[in-house]
Amino acid sequence: MTVTGDNQASSYTGEDMIKPYKGDPWRGNLSTPINDSPIVRAFIRNLPAYRPGLTPFMRGLEIGMAHGYFLVGPEVVIGPLRETSHGANLSGLITAIYIAASACLGISIFALATFQGNPRGTYNSHSQDDLRPLRQKEDWFQLNGGVFLGAMGGAVFAYLLLENFDDLDSILRGGVNVSQTLFPWLAG
Repeated sequence: MTVTGDNQASSYTGEDMIKPYKGDPWRGNLSTPINDSPIVRAFIRNLPAYRPGLTPFMRGLEIGMAHGYFLVGPEVVIGPLRETSHGANLSGLITAIYIAASACLGISIFALATFQGNPRGTYNSHSQDDLRPLRQKEDWFQLNGGVFLGAMGGAVFAYLLLENFDDLDSILRGGVNVSQTLFPWLAG
């Protein structure tokens, strides 16, 4: 049995789950239950890149802290120095700093290339696209500074946690009674 176009249309009843975004097929985006549901939109709007009320520097700082912190891990776990005692942690720190500096270089190149004169489209200063909060070269440079500072801080914080893991583990497991060591007068 062959299925013709009429049979296909009659066999499908119900509302189409995938539509053009905002009803405009020329936008080049599809509205699906995954990317256009209220919970996904609320999650995306709460990310630091799109959260209202943040300065570009604070956006970059938050983005950089998260990425700098998590960039240390893969090098520690699967890097070439993973079998050494302290080499893996130091290698993770150096790799995270290198990746963060490379990303900042890329942000600078993007800002310099995009904002020569008055760009057209979504990066125009008169654009109404609320998902593009950075519309000037200076905003991108502030974001870049925040990303760099946050990534360095996050990477150093992760490195310090990894280097002092045994001490932190003994404190959290109760092997070290911090209150007795720091405040002996509390015990009486």
